[in-house]
Amino acid sequence: MKPKLLLTRMIPDAAIVKLEEYFDVSVNPHDRAMTDAEICAQIAGAEALVCLLTDSIDKKVIDAAPKLKVISAYAVGFNNIDVEYATYKGIAVCNTAGVLTESTADLTWALIMATCRRVTESEAFLREGKFKAWEPMLMLGQDVFGKTLGILGMGRIGQAVAKRALGFDMKIIYHSTTPQTLSFPAQQVDLDTLLQEADILSLHAPLTPKTMHLIGKAEIEKLKPTAVLINTARGAIVDEEALISALSEKRIFAAGFDVYEHEPSIPGALLALKNVVLLPHIGSGSIATRTNMGIMAAENAIAVLEGKSPLSQVNKLN
Repeated sequence: MKPKLLLTRMIPDAAIVKLEEYFDVSVNPHDRAMTDAEICAQIAGAEALVCLLTDSIDKKVIDAAPKLKVISAYAVGFNNIDVEYATYKGIAVCNTAGVLTESTADLTWALIMATCRRVTESEAFLREGKFKAWEPMLMLGQDVFGKTLGILGMGRIGQAVAKRALGFDMKIIYHSTTPQTLSFPAQQVDLDTLLQEADILSLHAPLTPKTMHLIGKAEIEKLKPTAVLINTARGAIVDEEALISALSEKRIFAAGFDVYEHEPSIPGALLALKNVVLLPHIGSGSIATRTNMGIMAAENAIAVLEGKSPLSQVNKLN
């Protein structure tokens, strides 16, 4: 008899096929996130769980699954999972680290270009029939070539973003709490220097108690008035109220966001601003990457059930 697995949302077919080779898979039939109550009701006999970042896997959910051996996140982030309690219960917690690095870096650069050159604002202007002729002062933006790129968090994705900056002849500065050995020229600086010198500040830090609202009112005030702030990491790293205030008063030039503090809720005041590009959390949203994420999540779950080391485990079990 196959071990039971709960999959909280439909993922690409190739990943589901791989899961079904090993598990008796129960899949959320709805085109929406499962509620906590639905997860608790369906996880009771499961030995494995493949979940999304939007699922709250807390003590209550974990206690509802006495046979659970692995929580395999279909994501890099795992702040939605009570890792400490899972570890206490002897449950492995895995993620898809590394799989979505390049796609997220590509998306980060899409935001950099769109914000600096006012791409979405310009397109809306044209579609609304406002474009009448070339004008010398029309939709002037910020150059990217030769500017200073500041990276907050120089992990896999931060490094991938920085490497792409080399083609733009940019100076790269970064702030990271973890020592890094880099294959490209970059200067490590303190946070204040990063904020003050970056023309484009791109966030790639994980969400932890220390990084919650790390970019708040005081930090935003240190940015140049021509600066662009990009966030493809976690929404709560930025104090959205402080950001909205700065953008409204044009104390910074623009911002580009793929993640939000209270996702999926986005403040109306942020939506109303023209100097911000907002995307619906699509950093890893390529066909290949989302498929590979699913396959890795499946392989992680299978490895744990077979007593092997998973490809990416975030906790250590005794």
